[in-house]
Amino acid sequence: MTIVAFQGENGAYSQEAAYQFFGAEVNTLPCRTFEDIFLAVEEGRADHGILPVENSAAGSINQAYDLLLERDLKIWGEVILRVRHYLLANPETKLEDIQEVRSHPQALAQCERYLASHGMEPVPTYDTAGSAKELAATPQAGAAVIASELAARIYGLEVLASGIEDLSFNYTRFFILGHQDPPKGERNKTSLVFSTRHVPGALYACLEEFAKLGINLTKLESRPRRTKPWHYVFYLDFEGHWQDPKCEKALLGLLRKASFVKVLGSYPAAAIKEEGR
Repeated sequence: MTIVAFQGENGAYSQEAAYQFFGAEVNTLPCRTFEDIFLAVEEGRADHGILPVENSAAGSINQAYDLLLERDLKIWGEVILRVRHYLLANPETKLEDIQEVRSHPQALAQCERYLASHGMEPVPTYDTAGSAKELAATPQAGAAVIASELAARIYGLEVLASGIEDLSFNYTRFFILGHQDPPKGERNKTSLVFSTRHVPGALYACLEEFAKLGINLTKLESRPRRTKPWHYVFYLDFEGHWQDPKCEKALLGLLRKASFVKVLGSYPAAAIKEEGR
């Protein structure tokens, strides 16, 4: 049975994304940090890891991209999860009794308008599912949490309100990590990281290799190179598989012009799973 490592407590959105990709029967392994996900796969305690890398509202998760550069696991797949936030409380709690709401700061920020309109005080905690676990273990009058519906089922909490996020287009993108290359899909995407020489037009020259072959770039973002102050690396996604003739030609051109290139993986591209509110 496949084991998938994820960051957080049981009931985390990462665990929900793992079920979306692998199916509800997959075994999951909670990890304390993003780095622990990599360690679990590298040491053989998990077959795959699932790593959140980008949110449609909050942007990229920098620590995740730094780890992809530093470690040697391949991107094996991609998941795009529609994040729906739920207001959860202990059984028999009424919505009008809620005074404070606990959750991860990002979840609280994504539900700011809802909390303000109901006069609820946001209380930051380390984790969405962790806040649900703690409230179930230590009930408190007037307290609720923001977490997933999965967390409600796991910890026996009641759903007081659903879909309370301020923005309906709240999606998080995850990478599935593994040791091997995945099977080629019908639609593929490739992720890589590269750096340029310090000469005028260096970045333009690198990107030109994709433009002249008609390859569509779906992401381009710079990050500081942690080993060299004021030096930068560029994370790039493009449509296609590295073995496609056009893509292979573009990568060879990039290798000639860049000072460093690391292909993070070619994998089947995920489609956005639309859900009603």
